[in-house]
Amino acid sequence: MRIDERFLDEIKSRLRPSDVIGRTVKLRRQGREFVGLSPFTKERTPSFYVNDDKGQFFDFSSGKNGDLITFLQETERLSFMEAVERLAAEAGVPMPAPDPHAAEREKVRQGLADWLEAAAAWFEGELRRPAGRDARDYLERRGLPEKEWSRFRLGFAPGGRTALKDYLVAKGARPPELVEAGLLIAPEDGGAPYDRFRDRIIFPIADARGRVVSFGGRAMDPKARAKYLNGPETSLFHKGHVLYGLGEARKILGAAPSGEDPPLVVVEGYMDAIACHRAGIAAVAPLGTALTEEQMELLWRLHPEPTLCFDGDRAGQQAASRAMDRALPLLKPGRSFQFSIVEGGKDPDDVLREQGAAALRQQISRTTPFVQALFDREKAAETLDTPERRAGLKARLRHAAATIADKDLQQAYRQDLLERFDALFRREPPPHQGPEGGGWRPGSRRGRWRGAADAWSEPAPSTPLGKAAAGRLANGVDPAPAALAAYAVAHPQVLDDHLEDSFATEGFGEPGLCELVKEIIRLRLEADHLDSDSLTRHLASCGFNALLKDIDRAAATSGAPFLKPDVSLEVAYSQWSQAFASLSRLAALDRAIDAAKGNLRERSDMEAFERLKGERDALRRATREWND
Repeated sequence: MRIDERFLDEIKSRLRPSDVIGRTVKLRRQGREFVGLSPFTKERTPSFYVNDDKGQFFDFSSGKNGDLITFLQETERLSFMEAVERLAAEAGVPMPAPDPHAAEREKVRQGLADWLEAAAAWFEGELRRPAGRDARDYLERRGLPEKEWSRFRLGFAPGGRTALKDYLVAKGARPPELVEAGLLIAPEDGGAPYDRFRDRIIFPIADARGRVVSFGGRAMDPKARAKYLNGPETSLFHKGHVLYGLGEARKILGAAPSGEDPPLVVVEGYMDAIACHRAGIAAVAPLGTALTEEQMELLWRLHPEPTLCFDGDRAGQQAASRAMDRALPLLKPGRSFQFSIVEGGKDPDDVLREQGAAALRQQISRTTPFVQALFDREKAAETLDTPERRAGLKARLRHAAATIADKDLQQAYRQDLLERFDALFRREPPPHQGPEGGGWRPGSRRGRWRGAADAWSEPAPSTPLGKAAAGRLANGVDPAPAALAAYAVAHPQVLDDHLEDSFATEGFGEPGLCELVKEIIRLRLEADHLDSDSLTRHLASCGFNALLKDIDRAAATSGAPFLKPDVSLEVAYSQWSQAFASLSRLAALDRAIDAAKGNLRERSDMEAFERLKGERDALRRATREWND
């Protein structure tokens, strides 16, 4: 079966050679390449190189080189088809079914590609003919001199309705195939096809192999409906799979001196990509759509951390935000993005023209890591002037981290984002400090916690504090919070999913339990294994003994199902978590009802107030029913 070149390109675009080869050859990064011992000869000094940018391996000891298919053929003695099938399975690309008509379709596609190439050459010529005078003047004004036009194959489509059509038909093309190639538009009323691009500067769009697959056009008429126009989806061109300027970006990356790690930048438009290339910066641009998952995979094949440099206006920030959302599930160790915004609302083309290449390189080099950009976006979503809004930010940060598929990176992002949150709302430690050396210390195993955790990292409460806490409960402790606390003392690991939850650190809704619960959480953070006996002895030594007795007495009257001796550990954990959620919701409802009492002006306000009271009363009844 003949394999379509486009199918092979699709496989290779999804696989990084260093990842595949690195499973059989121990590789280490050396500049833009990876180096290791030859799999073909016995050697002590590494002479085997893998270049992800070029998609090739080079073995100087044996003289062998090639792509991933060649590597599998050479190292595992696979046939060409077996190697393709292996890589297709790894890339998640289904093998094409045998099709007797495939060769004919490939012949048709090649014919379309030939007409696209002929159109590109014609556009280039038109730019230099009399019809292209205004376009030439425009490019000069934009700081793009004639000597650069050939490098980027810039062209011009004159204003005539059928100028390109007439040229290609005279060369033997048929109008229907020019429509299929995206060069002509076929009217819906059945009229004669006409040129898609008219009175526009032309930017050829090439695929990963450098073949022209479509065009973009910039209107010369300022009143044109579309300032920029891209070709339509065709059998050769899929907007979400192609990046403008990819071939030139590869050349720049490949020419970088060994040991350097130049950036790969994603910009918004053709002229921005060209400006970066002229400044020696590898750059690409998506084609009028948000950056797609397929385009991200292309980028990561070339660079582990491409830089997204979108305009600072609202549209540019929305594009960056959409890219961020699409990238989050795909992030992995060694595979992320950075963000950069050029100064003063400019774009890269403006900076190059007004300040020069050095200024553009300097501005793009000032980047923000993905995690910081994500935090900044969520922080800016709303004013953080109330506890509810701050809690909303925390929830959004947790949700964003949870969308990362890689579990290790997901946990790292969650911790980093919440540390940033805590630092944003850091509270000064209370004036009453315990004896020096007690409690959690920055050098301990969990010493990376900051911010809200600072309240937990203070020295253990002194004996007077413990006695004061018990004194505040002299009139009795509510049985429901006492039950949660009693179980947490007996099984401190139950708090692991709530170490940063304000309801826990606020004593499960009972202010007198705050210091006790914070101390349990602090010890849980410090120790990987915290048993109930050790915890109880520690709490008693800190002066919480009287409070623990009060908690036990109140919990015994609660009827909490998770405290019953005949309940399994797994079921008790689940019941405790449900009770925690119910009491947390009950506390939130009490706060909402108190806040609403002063704003009952409309009938709708009263109805909402009654709904809140109804939900609160139902939760209270459910808690009391523990005794039934």
